[in-house]
Amino acid sequence: MSEQDSTLVRTIAVVIGGLFVFMIVIMVAAKIIVGDRNSDSTNPTVQAKVETQIEPVGKVEVAGAAGQAPVAGAKVDGQQVYQASCFACHGTGAAGAPKAGDKAAWKTRIAQGNKTLYEHALKGFQGKAGMMPPKGGSAQSDDAVKAAVDYMVSQSK
Repeated sequence: MSEQDSTLVRTIAVVIGGLFVFMIVIMVAAKIIVGDRNSDSTNPTVQAKVETQIEPVGKVEVAGAAGQAPVAGAKVDGQQVYQASCFACHGTGAAGAPKAGDKAAWKTRIAQGNKTLYEHALKGFQGKAGMMPPKGGSAQSDDAVKAAVDYMVSQSK
């Protein structure tokens, strides 16, 4: 190795060493300036403030009372389900839906039998007059949908 190569290698080693020392000095200075940020996360006052700031604004309840599932085997009120989920279409005739109480519109549907009515209500149906999305697009249980169908049929006979 020549004299020039040795000088170049020493110079590069000194520069890398100097950068390493500079990096250590910067890290120590940053630690002194910034301090220990993680200590706030264990402070109960700070933690309580954070929790109140990120708590949900509201909650959605799909079935039953807050946090309670409907009781198995409980009787479902078809009229309530109709008012809550079916009235938008079957009360106004939107999307070709037969209005509850319209005997002429329901006559041929009722003649098909409850099994067919339930299947169309639960799984959806595309008819000549319009379409029925599965469960009317609601999150009601199968029993609730059947109860609503029974209610509409009773109003339309």
